Amino acid sequence: MKPKIQNSKLKIRKTGRGISNFEFRVYPNVHFGTDAQIGDYAIIGSPARGKRAGEPETRIGARAVIRSHTVIYAGNVIGDDFQTGHGALVREENQIGNHVSIGSHSIVEHHVVIGNNVRIHSNVFVPEFSILEDDCWLGPNVVVTNARYPRSRNVKETLKGATIKRGAKIGANATLLPGVVIGENALVGAGAVVTRDVPAGAVVVGNPARVVKRVEEIEEYR
Repeated sequence: MKPKIQNSKLKIRKTGRGISNFEFRVYPNVHFGTDAQIGDYAIIGSPARGKRAGEPETRIGARAVIRSHTVIYAGNVIGDDFQTGHGALVREENQIGNHVSIGSHSIVEHHVVIGNNVRIHSNVFVPEFSILEDDCWLGPNVVVTNARYPRSRNVKETLKGATIKRGAKIGANATLLPGVVIGENALVGAGAVVTRDVPAGAVVVGNPARVVKRVEEIEEYR
């Protein structure tokens, strides 16, 4: 399925390296669902280091809105109604569900699993080997980490991102340390530094983050 061209006056050219209309670039072996829209200067299906163009296959579902300067590497499998802000980066070989939004200048590294209805706001960093379950929400400038001992001897073999369970909400500027599990429907306050697992339904704040109440105690969530 060919994506829509937002400027109908632009001419498409086909080359051995993919399709270009002088404004965005789509590499070979990229498959779109119906009604995809791609903004200026976006790059879709870029091969990772050591891979050839079109390797591996990239799939993006129906009604995708990929805004300007977004880069999506090859090997992603993305569901319907996906959208990005401007300048988002999605590295290779991720599994991304339906109705997922990745905000402007956010980065999703490789081998990440993202469920349905996930909202990632602007300037968020999600490293490799993270799991974001259905309906979770990450506010602006959230940083997830995955290297407990950076530049250590076996760092590549021990990388482990956070697991953010269904419906959990992470406030702006929060930092999640490697391997922490944020329980279902938990709420992490703005600016918190999460150093250990957060129980389901708990509200945590501070550095290091500590439990201060339950989500059901907050009237707006009842």
